[in-house]
Amino acid sequence: MSLPPLREVIARHGLSASKALGQNFLFDEQLLDRIAAIPGDLQGKAVLEIGPGPGGLTRALLRAGARVTAIEMDRRCLPALAELSEAFPGQLRVIEGDALAMDHGELMGEPFAVVANLPYNVGTALFTRWLDGEDWPPQWTSLTLMFQLEVAQRIVAKPGTSAFGRLAVLAQWRSKAKLAMKVHRSAFTPPPKVMSAIVHVTPAEAPESVSARRLAKVTEAAFGQRRKMLRQSLKGVPGALSALEQLGIDRTRRAETLSVDEFTAIARALDPA
Repeated sequence: MSLPPLREVIARHGLSASKALGQNFLFDEQLLDRIAAIPGDLQGKAVLEIGPGPGGLTRALLRAGARVTAIEMDRRCLPALAELSEAFPGQLRVIEGDALAMDHGELMGEPFAVVANLPYNVGTALFTRWLDGEDWPPQWTSLTLMFQLEVAQRIVAKPGTSAFGRLAVLAQWRSKAKLAMKVHRSAFTPPPKVMSAIVHVTPAEAPESVSARRLAKVTEAAFGQRRKMLRQSLKGVPGALSALEQLGIDRTRRAETLSVDEFTAIARALDPA
């Protein structure tokens, strides 16, 4: 289907990226099609998009045959998205509001993929929410998300590296995370100050008898004082130091040297609190 160029749509509706909303628009349709292809075949699949803006990525998802639910809090963008709804009848549902204030599972009502060029100011909060909680596997089938490169690297980081922290453990203990594509700052309007990257996450089997809440407690304490040895950083977590002894983990190690498996083992060894 032939659509007017994105720049023309933005000019016609008088849109500009809002710094307050963390917006940066992508215009390169080939790049957008490549992003929409990362989750695999989307024909007839339910997709949740957060912060579609004027609808650049939305177009690519619709072209791929997805049934898209787009949550947008910037009402300036709604007329441009309404034009897309008309161009792809029955494929696009636009909801005005704050994605952080919504229950996405209830909203979608079926398994769904998340594909989004997340606004920088809410990206990490949304990501941690999708990966949190005791219920697993989640209702989402994959997350394909644009982040600042530094954040993306923290999500896929390996133990022993400076980027390894709570975000990596959260992303990797029961899911698989990979850096799917780097995106140069010049691809955006306006260009952000930093490079961006797309992370693709798929659910994996959760380790048995590990509470997400207890794991969060352990990683929060360990990485909250990451320069300190575990004997110091974990002393405020009941049962953690005896768990280290039980598991044969040296108390003089620092958090970034532990593997994801070692963190889950500590969480498993803690008495239910």
